[in-house]
This record gives sequence, structure tokens and C-alpha cells, in this order.
Amino acid sequence: MNNDILKTVCDQKHIQQVCKRLGEEITKDYQGKEPLVVGVLNGAIFFMTDVVRYMDLYLSIDFIDVSSYNGGTQSSGTVKLIKDLDSDVKGRDVIIVEDIIETGRTLNYIKDLLNDRGANSIKMCTLVDKPEARIEPLPVDYVGIDVPNEFLVGYGLDYQGKYRNLPYIGVLKPEVYQTKN
Repeated sequence: MNNDILKTVCDQKHIQQVCKRLGEEITKDYQGKEPLVVGVLNGAIFFMTDVVRYMDLYLSIDFIDVSSYNGGTQSSGTVKLIKDLDSDVKGRDVIIVEDIIETGRTLNYIKDLLNDRGANSIKMCTLVDKPEARIEPLPVDYVGIDVPNEFLVGYGLDYQGKYRNLPYIGVLKPEVYQTKN
């Protein structure tokens, strides 16, 4: 897998520093509250696990799965709910944890869904933000790192389900995905 990586954008040590910083920020902001932390499957699993370890709060965890990529390298523009939450969000303070924010469509879809269900508050936390790729406006409350508009994999980020288990984030060589699309 490492041979498919053009360059490293964020190494394992830096990722852990980011997780610690974000966990501490969220702890400070949510003192006296018991938030519901919602991970967006499958990519957010690694990041969410590491961030909540740094959150000194009583909290609940749940997962939602939505898709807009269908295995490709660009969003289809249509968000589809694959797996819904098991938790009731009515009256809850919700923190949505995502591995990467690009167009903004996915998180706007989830945010609207949870607002319609009566969440008390909704905040967004992402490891990686690609502001250059944003199509829909989306305020992000907790951002790990801003990255250029390149195709990234590792630490939860994938291409066709592969590369999620890399312990760092890297740019996938274009020849890997250009020859397969």
C-alpha cells in the first residue's frame, strides 16, 4: 500500500496531536453536558475512537452511514442513508465526527436530518477539511487540519474501501485511481 502513496500529508504523530487538541477543546466546550458523539461510517472510526479518548466527559456514541461516492473519487452529488442512528437525538447535544469534509453535502444532509429530529444542538468535528472542494456552505466547529484539494487516503480515508488502515494520511498516486475508473 505504501508504494501507492505519492506523499504524506499528515503523519501518525501529528494525527495524535490533533486528536488530543480536539478532544481537549470539546471537553472544555461541553462541560456539564453529556453529548451524543455520532461517527460517520466507515471513515470516521479511527479518528472518532482517538478523539473520544481525549474527551473527559460523560458521553454516548452512535454511528450513521451515508454515501455519496459509490466507490469513485468524486461525490455523486446525491447523499443516501445506508445505516441510521440507534439513538434518539431529541433534546440532545450532538457532535458529528467525520474523517473528511469536502463538498459539504454529506454533513449538511446529516445536520438537516438531526435538526428535523429535534436535536438540541449540532456541532461538526472533522480530522481533515478541504475548503477548496466545498460546494455547499458548512460551518465546521472543530477542524483538525486543512488540506489541499488532492485525493487522500489513510487513517480512515479510502479509495474503494482500501487504504483505511494506513496509520497516516497520504496523497494517492493518480495512476492508482485513474487506471481503475
